[in-house]
Amino acid sequence: MSEQDKPDAEGQRMKPEETKHGSIGGSGLSDVAIRRPVFTTMMMLGLIVLGLFSFRRLPIDQFPEVDVPVVAVQTVYVGASPETVEREVTRRLEEAFNPVEGVDRITSISLEGVSQVIVEFDLDRDGDQAATDIRSKIDLIRRQLPEDIDPPVVQKFDPADQPIISLALASNTMGVAELTRLADEDVRRRLESVSGVGNVQLAGGLLREIRVYIDPAQMQSYGVSVEEVMGALQRQNVEAPAGRVERGTSEELVRVTGRITDPSQFESVVVANRNGQPVRLSQIARVEDATEEERSLAFVNNQRAVSLDVQKVSGANTVAVADEVKEEVEELGAELPPGVEVSIVRDNSEQIRHSVEDVIFELILGALLTIIVVMLFLNDWKATAITSLALPVSVISSFVLMNILGFTLNMLTLMGLSLSIGILIDDAIVVIENIVRHREMGEDHFTAASWGTREIFLAVMATTFSIVAVFVPVAFMGGIIGRFFYEFGMTVAWAVLVSLFVSFTLTPMLAAWWGVDPHKAAGGHGNFLTRGIGRFNSWFDAQADRYR
Repeated sequence: MSEQDKPDAEGQRMKPEETKHGSIGGSGLSDVAIRRPVFTTMMMLGLIVLGLFSFRRLPIDQFPEVDVPVVAVQTVYVGASPETVEREVTRRLEEAFNPVEGVDRITSISLEGVSQVIVEFDLDRDGDQAATDIRSKIDLIRRQLPEDIDPPVVQKFDPADQPIISLALASNTMGVAELTRLADEDVRRRLESVSGVGNVQLAGGLLREIRVYIDPAQMQSYGVSVEEVMGALQRQNVEAPAGRVERGTSEELVRVTGRITDPSQFESVVVANRNGQPVRLSQIARVEDATEEERSLAFVNNQRAVSLDVQKVSGANTVAVADEVKEEVEELGAELPPGVEVSIVRDNSEQIRHSVEDVIFELILGALLTIIVVMLFLNDWKATAITSLALPVSVISSFVLMNILGFTLNMLTLMGLSLSIGILIDDAIVVIENIVRHREMGEDHFTAASWGTREIFLAVMATTFSIVAVFVPVAFMGGIIGRFFYEFGMTVAWAVLVSLFVSFTLTPMLAAWWGVDPHKAAGGHGNFLTRGIGRFNSWFDAQADRYR
Protein backbone atom coordinates (compact mmCIF):
# COMPACT_ATOMS: atom_id res chain seq x y z
CA MET A 1 0.00 0.00 0.00
CA SER A 2 1.46 3.33 -1.06
CA GLU A 3 2.07 6.09 1.45
CA GLN A 4 -0.72 8.35 0.22
CA ASP A 5 -3.29 5.53 0.56
CA LYS A 6 -2.52 4.85 4.24
CA PRO A 7 -5.11 5.99 6.81
CA ASP A 8 -4.38 9.24 8.57
CA ALA A 9 -4.83 9.91 12.29
CA GLU A 10 -8.64 9.93 11.89
CA GLY A 11 -8.73 6.67 9.92
CA GLN A 12 -9.46 8.30 6.54
CA ARG A 13 -7.50 7.65 3.36
CA MET A 14 -5.85 10.72 1.93
CA LYS A 15 -4.73 11.51 -1.61
CA PRO A 16 -2.27 14.21 -2.64
CA GLU A 17 -5.10 16.32 -4.05
CA GLU A 18 -7.46 15.91 -1.06
CA THR A 19 -6.09 16.68 2.38
CA LYS A 20 -7.56 17.85 5.70
CA HIS A 21 -6.53 21.44 5.02
CA GLY A 22 -7.92 21.44 1.50
CA SER A 23 -6.50 20.76 -1.92
CA ILE A 24 -2.75 20.95 -2.56
CA GLY A 25 -3.40 21.26 -6.24
CA GLY A 26 -2.55 24.97 -6.15
CA SER A 27 -0.10 26.73 -8.39
CA GLY A 28 2.62 27.10 -5.73
CA LEU A 29 6.08 25.78 -6.53
CA SER A 30 6.08 23.27 -3.69
CA ASP A 31 2.55 22.07 -4.52
CA VAL A 32 3.52 21.44 -8.14
CA ALA A 33 6.58 19.51 -6.96
CA ILE A 34 4.45 17.36 -4.62
CA ARG A 35 1.82 16.63 -7.27
CA ARG A 36 4.44 15.86 -9.96
CA PRO A 37 7.15 13.77 -8.26
CA VAL A 38 8.55 12.37 -11.51
CA PHE A 39 8.86 15.87 -12.98
CA THR A 40 10.59 17.09 -9.83
CA THR A 41 12.99 14.16 -9.81
CA MET A 42 13.91 14.66 -13.46
CA MET A 43 14.58 18.36 -12.83
CA MET A 44 17.03 17.46 -10.07
CA LEU A 45 18.67 14.77 -12.22
CA GLY A 46 18.91 17.26 -15.07
CA LEU A 47 20.78 19.72 -12.87
CA ILE A 48 23.14 16.98 -11.71
CA VAL A 49 23.83 15.68 -15.23
CA LEU A 50 24.47 19.18 -16.59
CA GLY A 51 26.71 19.87 -13.61
CA LEU A 52 28.77 16.72 -14.15
CA PHE A 53 29.24 17.45 -17.85
CA SER A 54 30.23 21.02 -17.02
CA PHE A 55 32.66 19.77 -14.37
CA ARG A 56 34.51 17.69 -16.97
CA ARG A 57 34.91 20.75 -19.20
CA LEU A 58 36.15 23.13 -16.53
CA PRO A 59 39.86 24.03 -16.70
CA ILE A 60 41.88 23.56 -13.52
CA ASP A 61 44.10 26.38 -12.33
CA GLN A 62 45.44 27.72 -9.08
CA PHE A 63 43.82 31.15 -9.27
CA PRO A 64 41.17 32.78 -11.47
CA GLU A 65 42.27 34.13 -14.82
CA VAL A 66 42.55 37.87 -14.39
CA ASP A 67 43.14 40.11 -17.40
CA VAL A 68 45.52 42.79 -16.14
CA PRO A 69 45.60 45.63 -18.72
CA VAL A 70 49.32 46.36 -18.57
CA VAL A 71 51.33 46.74 -21.79
CA ALA A 72 55.14 46.89 -22.00
CA VAL A 73 56.99 48.37 -24.99
CA GLN A 74 60.68 47.53 -25.34
CA THR A 75 62.89 49.18 -27.95
CA VAL A 76 66.55 48.31 -28.62
CA TYR A 77 68.80 51.15 -29.76
CA VAL A 78 72.25 49.57 -30.09
CA GLY A 79 75.15 51.76 -28.98
CA ALA A 80 73.05 54.65 -27.68
CA SER A 81 73.66 56.14 -24.25
CA PRO A 82 70.87 56.26 -21.65
CA GLU A 83 70.47 60.00 -22.24
CA THR A 84 70.10 59.49 -26.00
CA VAL A 85 67.63 56.65 -25.47
CA GLU A 86 65.59 58.84 -23.12
CA ARG A 87 65.57 61.81 -25.51
CA GLU A 88 65.12 60.08 -28.88
CA VAL A 89 62.95 57.07 -27.98
CA THR A 90 61.42 56.95 -24.52
CA ARG A 91 60.10 60.51 -24.35
CA ARG A 92 58.54 60.33 -27.82
CA LEU A 93 56.81 57.06 -27.00
CA GLU A 94 55.44 58.46 -23.75
CA GLU A 95 54.04 61.51 -25.56
CA ALA A 96 52.36 59.23 -28.11
CA PHE A 97 50.83 56.94 -25.46
CA ASN A 98 49.36 59.70 -23.27
CA PRO A 99 46.22 60.31 -25.43
CA VAL A 100 45.31 56.61 -25.57
CA GLU A 101 41.94 55.87 -24.00
CA GLY A 102 41.98 54.50 -20.47
CA VAL A 103 45.67 55.13 -19.68
CA ASP A 104 46.13 55.23 -15.90
CA ARG A 105 49.90 55.52 -15.50
CA ILE A 106 53.03 55.44 -17.66
CA THR A 107 56.43 54.48 -16.28
CA SER A 108 59.66 54.13 -18.22
CA ILE A 109 63.23 52.92 -17.87
CA SER A 110 66.04 54.13 -20.16
CA LEU A 111 69.23 52.10 -20.13
CA GLU A 112 72.21 51.86 -22.41
CA GLY A 113 70.79 50.73 -25.74
CA VAL A 114 67.38 49.78 -24.32
CA SER A 115 64.13 51.69 -23.71
CA GLN A 116 61.27 50.15 -21.78
CA VAL A 117 57.91 51.90 -21.41
CA ILE A 118 55.19 50.33 -19.21
CA VAL A 119 51.63 51.54 -19.76
CA GLU A 120 49.03 50.72 -17.12
CA PHE A 121 45.35 51.02 -18.11
CA ASP A 122 42.12 51.22 -16.16
CA LEU A 123 40.94 47.79 -15.01
CA ASP A 124 37.83 47.94 -17.17
CA ARG A 125 39.92 48.14 -20.37
CA ASP A 126 40.39 44.98 -22.40
CA GLY A 127 44.07 44.01 -22.40
CA ASP A 128 44.16 42.89 -26.04
CA GLN A 129 42.46 46.06 -27.24
CA ALA A 130 44.85 48.16 -25.16
CA ALA A 131 47.84 46.46 -26.78
CA THR A 132 46.31 47.08 -30.23
CA ASP A 133 45.92 50.79 -29.44
CA ILE A 134 49.56 51.01 -28.37
CA ARG A 135 50.73 49.37 -31.61
CA SER A 136 48.66 51.85 -33.62
CA LYS A 137 50.32 54.78 -31.86
CA ILE A 138 53.78 53.33 -32.53
CA ASP A 139 52.97 53.04 -36.24
CA LEU A 140 51.92 56.71 -36.32
CA ILE A 141 55.22 58.00 -34.87
CA ARG A 142 57.56 55.43 -36.42
CA ARG A 143 59.17 58.04 -38.68
CA GLN A 144 59.92 60.27 -35.70
CA LEU A 145 62.03 57.56 -34.09
CA PRO A 146 65.68 56.90 -35.07
CA GLU A 147 66.04 54.81 -38.22
CA ASP A 148 68.60 52.40 -36.80
CA ILE A 149 66.51 51.17 -33.85
CA ASP A 150 65.03 47.69 -33.75
CA PRO A 151 61.24 47.56 -34.19
CA PRO A 152 59.56 48.22 -30.81
CA VAL A 153 58.24 45.04 -29.20
CA VAL A 154 54.76 45.36 -27.65
CA GLN A 155 53.88 42.73 -25.06
CA LYS A 156 50.77 42.48 -22.89
CA PHE A 157 51.30 41.36 -19.32
CA ASP A 158 49.72 37.95 -18.85
CA PRO A 159 50.14 35.83 -15.69
CA ALA A 160 49.60 32.76 -17.87
CA ASP A 161 52.99 33.43 -19.50
CA GLN A 162 54.70 31.80 -16.54
CA PRO A 163 56.13 28.37 -17.44
CA ILE A 164 54.04 25.43 -16.27
CA ILE A 165 56.81 22.86 -16.76
CA SER A 166 60.60 23.20 -17.02
CA LEU A 167 62.61 20.44 -18.69
CA ALA A 168 66.35 19.76 -18.80
CA LEU A 169 68.16 18.09 -21.70
CA ALA A 170 71.54 16.70 -20.63
CA SER A 171 74.13 14.40 -22.21
CA ASN A 172 77.44 12.77 -21.41
CA THR A 173 78.33 12.31 -25.08
CA MET A 174 77.27 15.57 -26.76
CA GLY A 175 78.67 19.04 -26.46
CA VAL A 176 76.53 22.02 -25.52
CA ALA A 177 76.27 23.21 -29.14
CA GLU A 178 75.06 19.83 -30.41
CA LEU A 179 72.69 19.52 -27.47
CA THR A 180 71.28 22.97 -28.20
CA ARG A 181 70.72 22.05 -31.86
CA LEU A 182 68.90 18.89 -30.79
CA ALA A 183 66.75 20.81 -28.30
CA ASP A 184 65.93 23.57 -30.79
CA GLU A 185 65.23 21.50 -33.91
CA ASP A 186 63.67 18.33 -32.43
CA VAL A 187 62.57 18.59 -28.80
CA ARG A 188 61.11 22.10 -29.02
CA ARG A 189 59.09 21.29 -32.14
CA ARG A 190 57.68 18.15 -30.58
CA LEU A 191 56.62 20.02 -27.44
CA GLU A 192 55.08 22.93 -29.37
CA SER A 193 52.88 20.45 -31.24
CA VAL A 194 51.21 19.40 -27.97
CA SER A 195 47.67 20.73 -27.66
CA GLY A 196 47.54 23.73 -25.31
CA VAL A 197 51.25 24.57 -25.47
CA GLY A 198 51.81 28.15 -26.56
CA ASN A 199 55.58 28.57 -26.50
CA VAL A 200 58.77 26.76 -25.51
CA GLN A 201 61.76 28.89 -24.52
CA LEU A 202 65.36 27.66 -24.43
CA ALA A 203 67.91 28.70 -21.82
CA GLY A 204 71.46 27.64 -21.09
CA GLY A 205 72.19 26.61 -24.68
CA LEU A 206 74.68 27.77 -27.27
CA LEU A 207 73.39 28.42 -30.77
CA ARG A 208 75.68 28.08 -33.78
CA GLU A 209 77.30 31.32 -34.90
CA ILE A 210 79.69 32.11 -37.76
CA ARG A 211 82.27 34.60 -36.58
CA VAL A 212 84.36 36.84 -38.85
CA TYR A 213 87.55 38.21 -37.24
CA ILE A 214 88.70 41.21 -39.30
CA ASP A 215 92.38 42.13 -39.55
CA PRO A 216 92.56 45.97 -39.43
CA ALA A 217 96.02 46.07 -41.02
CA GLN A 218 94.94 43.98 -43.99
CA MET A 219 91.77 46.03 -44.40
CA GLN A 220 93.80 49.21 -44.49
CA SER A 221 96.27 47.81 -47.01
CA TYR A 222 93.46 46.83 -49.39
CA GLY A 223 91.43 49.95 -48.65
CA VAL A 224 88.33 48.06 -47.52
CA SER A 225 85.88 49.40 -44.92
CA VAL A 226 83.77 47.49 -42.41
CA GLU A 227 80.58 48.65 -44.16
CA GLU A 228 81.75 47.05 -47.40
CA VAL A 229 82.40 43.76 -45.61
CA MET A 230 78.98 43.76 -43.95
CA GLY A 231 77.22 44.70 -47.19
CA ALA A 232 79.01 41.96 -49.15
CA LEU A 233 78.07 39.31 -46.58
CA GLN A 234 74.43 40.37 -46.70
CA ARG A 235 74.24 40.53 -50.49
CA GLN A 236 75.99 37.26 -51.20
CA ASN A 237 74.22 35.14 -48.59
CA VAL A 238 70.59 35.45 -49.72
CA GLU A 239 67.89 33.40 -51.35
CA ALA A 240 65.49 35.47 -53.43
CA PRO A 241 62.64 34.88 -55.93
CA ALA A 242 63.55 35.43 -59.59
CA GLY A 243 60.20 35.33 -61.36
CA ARG A 244 58.34 32.64 -63.33
CA VAL A 245 59.08 30.37 -66.29
CA GLU A 246 56.29 29.28 -68.62
CA ARG A 247 56.38 25.76 -70.06
CA GLY A 248 53.45 25.21 -72.31
CA THR A 249 50.35 25.31 -70.19
CA SER A 250 52.26 25.19 -66.89
CA GLU A 251 54.11 27.83 -64.96
CA GLU A 252 56.98 27.32 -62.50
CA LEU A 253 58.55 29.63 -59.95
CA VAL A 254 62.26 30.42 -60.15
CA ARG A 255 64.40 31.17 -57.10
CA VAL A 256 68.02 32.22 -56.86
CA THR A 257 69.66 30.08 -54.18
CA GLY A 258 72.65 32.03 -53.03
CA ARG A 259 72.69 31.05 -49.37
CA ILE A 260 75.98 29.71 -48.06
CA THR A 261 75.74 26.16 -46.70
CA ASP A 262 79.40 25.50 -45.79
CA PRO A 263 81.19 27.97 -43.45
CA SER A 264 84.37 27.63 -45.54
CA GLN A 265 82.53 29.26 -48.45
CA PHE A 266 82.51 32.56 -46.55
CA GLU A 267 86.24 32.89 -47.26
CA SER A 268 85.52 33.09 -51.00
CA VAL A 269 83.07 35.98 -50.67
CA VAL A 270 84.20 39.01 -52.68
CA VAL A 271 83.99 42.06 -50.47
CA ALA A 272 85.42 44.68 -52.87
CA ASN A 273 87.26 45.26 -56.18
CA ARG A 274 90.53 47.15 -56.19
CA ASN A 275 92.33 47.95 -59.46
CA GLY A 276 90.23 45.33 -61.24
CA GLN A 277 91.18 42.64 -58.76
CA PRO A 278 88.63 41.05 -56.38
CA VAL A 279 89.36 41.26 -52.67
CA ARG A 280 88.06 38.17 -50.90
CA LEU A 281 87.13 37.81 -47.25
CA SER A 282 89.97 35.35 -46.61
CA GLN A 283 92.49 38.10 -47.50
CA ILE A 284 91.33 40.49 -44.77
CA ALA A 285 89.66 38.30 -42.15
CA ARG A 286 89.51 34.90 -40.50
CA VAL A 287 86.24 32.88 -40.48
CA GLU A 288 85.41 30.61 -37.57
CA ASP A 289 82.49 28.20 -37.13
CA ALA A 290 81.72 28.80 -33.44
CA THR A 291 78.86 29.41 -31.05
CA GLU A 292 77.29 32.53 -29.61
CA GLU A 293 78.53 34.08 -26.39
CA GLU A 294 77.35 32.43 -23.19
CA ARG A 295 74.69 34.59 -21.55
CA SER A 296 72.82 31.90 -19.59
CA LEU A 297 73.73 28.61 -17.95
CA ALA A 298 71.65 25.58 -16.99
CA PHE A 299 72.77 22.69 -14.78
CA VAL A 300 70.99 19.55 -13.61
CA ASN A 301 72.70 17.33 -11.02
CA ASN A 302 75.94 19.33 -11.50
CA GLN A 303 75.88 18.53 -15.21
CA ARG A 304 75.65 21.10 -18.01
CA ALA A 305 72.22 21.01 -19.67
CA VAL A 306 69.82 22.91 -21.89
CA SER A 307 66.61 24.12 -20.20
CA LEU A 308 63.23 24.22 -21.93
CA ASP A 309 60.43 26.26 -20.32
CA VAL A 310 56.94 25.28 -21.52
CA GLN A 311 54.23 27.96 -21.53
CA LYS A 312 50.56 27.21 -22.06
CA VAL A 313 48.02 29.00 -24.22
CA SER A 314 45.95 31.53 -22.29
CA GLY A 315 42.77 29.86 -21.02
CA ALA A 316 44.05 26.30 -21.40
CA ASN A 317 43.73 23.74 -18.62
CA THR A 318 47.08 23.87 -16.81
CA VAL A 319 46.87 20.36 -15.39
CA ALA A 320 45.66 18.80 -18.67
CA VAL A 321 48.40 20.52 -20.69
CA ALA A 322 51.03 19.43 -18.16
CA ASP A 323 49.84 15.81 -18.37
CA GLU A 324 50.06 15.83 -22.18
CA VAL A 325 53.56 17.35 -22.02
CA LYS A 326 54.64 14.59 -19.63
CA GLU A 327 53.34 11.94 -22.04
CA GLU A 328 55.27 13.57 -24.87
CA VAL A 329 58.42 13.69 -22.72
CA GLU A 330 58.13 9.94 -22.07
CA GLU A 331 57.94 9.29 -25.81
CA LEU A 332 60.89 11.61 -26.44
CA GLY A 333 62.97 9.82 -23.84
CA ALA A 334 62.78 6.60 -25.87
CA GLU A 335 63.61 8.33 -29.18
CA LEU A 336 66.59 10.49 -28.15
CA PRO A 337 70.15 9.47 -29.12
CA PRO A 338 72.10 7.28 -26.68
CA GLY A 339 73.53 9.24 -23.78
CA VAL A 340 70.94 12.01 -23.97
CA GLU A 341 68.37 12.30 -21.21
CA VAL A 342 65.39 14.62 -20.77
CA SER A 343 64.00 15.17 -17.29
CA ILE A 344 61.36 17.33 -15.60
CA VAL A 345 63.01 19.67 -13.12
CA ARG A 346 59.95 21.79 -12.23
CA ASP A 347 56.25 21.10 -12.55
CA ASN A 348 53.94 23.90 -11.42
CA SER A 349 50.89 21.78 -12.19
CA GLU A 350 51.67 19.53 -9.20
CA GLN A 351 51.19 22.41 -6.79
CA ILE A 352 47.91 23.31 -8.48
CA ARG A 353 46.78 19.69 -8.42
CA HIS A 354 47.57 19.26 -4.71
CA SER A 355 45.91 22.57 -3.81
CA VAL A 356 42.72 21.70 -5.67
CA GLU A 357 42.66 18.18 -4.23
CA ASP A 358 43.05 19.57 -0.69
CA VAL A 359 40.14 21.95 -1.20
CA ILE A 360 37.96 19.18 -2.65
CA PHE A 361 38.81 16.98 0.35
CA GLU A 362 37.82 19.79 2.70
CA LEU A 363 34.58 20.24 0.76
CA ILE A 364 33.67 16.54 1.08
CA LEU A 365 34.71 16.45 4.75
CA GLY A 366 32.61 19.52 5.48
CA ALA A 367 29.59 17.91 3.80
CA LEU A 368 29.98 14.73 5.88
CA LEU A 369 30.33 16.66 9.13
CA THR A 370 27.28 18.75 8.21
CA ILE A 371 25.22 15.59 7.67
CA ILE A 372 26.38 14.20 11.03
CA VAL A 373 25.36 17.39 12.84
CA VAL A 374 21.97 17.36 11.11
CA MET A 375 21.45 13.74 12.16
CA LEU A 376 22.39 14.65 15.72
CA PHE A 377 19.60 17.22 15.98
CA LEU A 378 16.89 15.73 13.76
CA ASN A 379 17.33 12.16 15.07
CA ASP A 380 15.67 10.77 11.95
CA TRP A 381 17.53 9.18 9.10
CA LYS A 382 14.80 10.00 6.56
CA ALA A 383 14.78 13.68 7.45
CA THR A 384 18.59 13.71 7.40
CA ALA A 385 18.71 12.04 3.97
CA ILE A 386 16.13 14.43 2.51
CA THR A 387 17.92 17.54 3.74
CA SER A 388 21.35 16.19 2.76
CA LEU A 389 20.28 15.80 -0.88
CA ALA A 390 20.36 19.59 -1.15
CA LEU A 391 24.17 19.46 -0.88
CA PRO A 392 25.09 17.43 -4.00
CA VAL A 393 22.40 19.06 -6.13
CA SER A 394 23.49 22.59 -5.17
CA VAL A 395 27.24 21.95 -5.42
CA ILE A 396 27.15 19.99 -8.67
CA SER A 397 24.75 22.42 -10.36
CA SER A 398 27.16 25.24 -9.51
CA PHE A 399 29.51 23.86 -12.16
CA VAL A 400 26.91 24.77 -14.80
CA LEU A 401 27.20 28.48 -13.98
CA MET A 402 30.98 28.22 -13.78
CA ASN A 403 31.10 26.70 -17.25
CA ILE A 404 28.74 29.29 -18.74
CA LEU A 405 30.67 32.24 -17.28
CA GLY A 406 34.07 30.79 -18.21
CA PHE A 407 35.27 30.15 -14.66
CA THR A 408 37.95 27.65 -13.72
CA LEU A 409 38.26 25.14 -10.90
CA ASN A 410 40.61 27.16 -8.73
CA MET A 411 41.26 27.94 -5.10
CA LEU A 412 38.63 30.67 -4.86
CA THR A 413 35.71 28.93 -6.58
CA LEU A 414 36.26 25.73 -4.61
CA MET A 415 36.75 27.71 -1.41
CA GLY A 416 33.40 29.39 -2.09
CA LEU A 417 31.71 26.00 -2.38
CA SER A 418 33.44 24.80 0.81
CA LEU A 419 32.30 27.83 2.80
CA SER A 420 28.75 27.53 1.51
CA ILE A 421 28.32 23.87 2.53
CA GLY A 422 26.77 24.81 5.87
CA ILE A 423 24.59 27.45 4.22
CA LEU A 424 23.27 25.19 1.46
CA ILE A 425 21.53 22.84 3.85
CA ASP A 426 19.95 25.55 6.02
CA ASP A 427 16.86 26.06 3.85
CA ALA A 428 16.14 22.34 3.65
CA ILE A 429 16.53 21.98 7.45
CA VAL A 430 14.04 24.77 8.12
CA VAL A 431 11.54 23.31 5.66
CA ILE A 432 11.84 19.73 6.93
CA GLU A 433 11.58 20.85 10.57
CA ASN A 434 8.34 22.69 9.87
CA ILE A 435 7.01 19.67 7.99
CA VAL A 436 7.87 17.46 11.00
CA ARG A 437 6.05 19.94 13.26
CA HIS A 438 2.92 19.51 11.16
CA ARG A 439 3.34 15.72 11.36
CA GLU A 440 3.47 16.02 15.15
CA MET A 441 0.13 17.84 14.92
CA GLY A 442 -1.39 14.69 13.41
CA GLU A 443 -1.44 15.70 9.75
CA ASP A 444 -0.73 13.21 6.96
CA HIS A 445 2.46 13.34 4.89
CA PHE A 446 1.05 15.35 1.97
CA THR A 447 -0.77 17.91 4.11
CA ALA A 448 2.27 18.39 6.32
CA ALA A 449 4.58 18.77 3.29
CA SER A 450 2.31 21.28 1.56
CA TRP A 451 1.36 23.50 4.50
CA GLY A 452 4.71 23.13 6.23
CA THR A 453 6.44 24.59 3.17
CA ARG A 454 3.83 27.31 2.56
CA GLU A 455 4.07 28.70 6.09
CA ILE A 456 7.78 29.47 5.91
CA PHE A 457 8.01 30.30 2.21
CA LEU A 458 8.72 34.00 2.72
CA ALA A 459 10.93 33.43 5.75
CA VAL A 460 13.21 31.02 3.89
CA MET A 461 13.35 33.33 0.87
CA ALA A 462 14.29 36.26 3.12
CA THR A 463 17.08 34.24 4.71
CA THR A 464 18.47 33.10 1.36
CA PHE A 465 18.33 36.48 -0.33
CA SER A 466 20.05 38.08 2.65
CA ILE A 467 22.97 35.72 2.02
CA VAL A 468 22.90 36.52 -1.70
CA ALA A 469 22.88 40.22 -0.84
CA VAL A 470 26.17 39.69 1.02
CA PHE A 471 28.07 37.69 -1.60
CA VAL A 472 26.92 39.35 -4.84
CA PRO A 473 28.50 42.72 -3.92
CA VAL A 474 31.71 40.86 -3.13
CA ALA A 475 31.72 39.64 -6.74
CA PHE A 476 31.58 43.22 -8.01
CA MET A 477 34.27 44.77 -5.86
CA GLY A 478 36.68 47.13 -7.59
CA GLY A 479 40.38 46.72 -8.24
CA ILE A 480 42.45 43.59 -8.61
CA ILE A 481 40.87 42.09 -5.47
CA GLY A 482 37.45 42.39 -7.09
CA ARG A 483 38.72 40.56 -10.18
CA PHE A 484 39.87 37.65 -8.04
CA PHE A 485 36.74 37.48 -5.86
CA TYR A 486 34.28 37.77 -8.75
CA GLU A 487 34.25 34.01 -9.28
CA PHE A 488 34.08 33.41 -5.52
CA GLY A 489 31.01 35.60 -4.98
CA MET A 490 29.09 34.41 -8.04
CA THR A 491 29.70 30.74 -7.21
CA VAL A 492 28.43 31.10 -3.64
CA ALA A 493 25.39 33.14 -4.70
CA TRP A 494 24.39 30.61 -7.38
CA ALA A 495 24.82 27.64 -5.04
CA VAL A 496 22.64 29.30 -2.39
CA LEU A 497 19.91 30.10 -4.92
CA VAL A 498 19.90 26.49 -6.13
CA SER A 499 19.62 25.30 -2.53
CA LEU A 500 16.55 27.55 -2.15
CA PHE A 501 15.02 25.97 -5.25
CA VAL A 502 15.76 22.47 -3.94
CA SER A 503 14.21 23.23 -0.53
CA PHE A 504 10.95 24.31 -2.21
CA THR A 505 10.77 21.38 -4.66
CA LEU A 506 12.76 18.26 -3.83
CA THR A 507 12.49 18.55 -0.02
CA PRO A 508 8.66 18.76 0.25
CA MET A 509 8.23 16.19 -2.54
CA LEU A 510 10.36 13.61 -0.73
CA ALA A 511 8.77 14.48 2.61
CA ALA A 512 5.33 13.82 1.08
CA TRP A 513 6.01 10.66 -0.90
CA TRP A 514 8.76 9.11 1.21
CA GLY A 515 7.44 10.43 4.49
CA VAL A 516 8.99 11.83 7.64
CA ASP A 517 7.99 10.87 11.17
CA PRO A 518 7.53 13.04 14.28
CA HIS A 519 10.54 13.42 16.55
CA LYS A 520 11.20 10.43 18.76
CA ALA A 521 11.11 10.94 22.49
CA ALA A 522 14.11 10.24 24.64
CA GLY A 523 12.72 7.03 26.06
CA GLY A 524 11.39 5.67 22.77
CA HIS A 525 12.36 2.57 20.94
CA GLY A 526 15.39 2.23 18.73
CA ASN A 527 19.05 1.42 18.92
CA PHE A 528 21.58 2.90 21.28
CA LEU A 529 22.48 5.75 18.89
CA THR A 530 18.85 6.76 18.33
CA ARG A 531 18.07 6.73 22.06
CA GLY A 532 21.20 8.72 22.80
CA ILE A 533 20.31 11.35 20.21
CA GLY A 534 16.77 11.44 21.59
CA ARG A 535 18.07 12.13 25.10
CA PHE A 536 20.30 14.87 23.69
CA ASN A 537 17.33 16.48 21.93
CA SER A 538 15.26 16.30 25.13
CA TRP A 539 18.06 17.99 27.07
CA PHE A 540 18.38 20.60 24.33
CA ASP A 541 14.61 21.30 24.40
CA ALA A 542 14.75 21.62 28.19
CA GLN A 543 17.54 24.16 27.93
CA ALA A 544 15.55 26.06 25.32
CA ASP A 545 12.50 26.12 27.60
CA ARG A 546 14.65 27.26 30.52
CA TYR A 547 16.17 30.04 28.41
CA ARG A 548 12.73 31.16 27.27
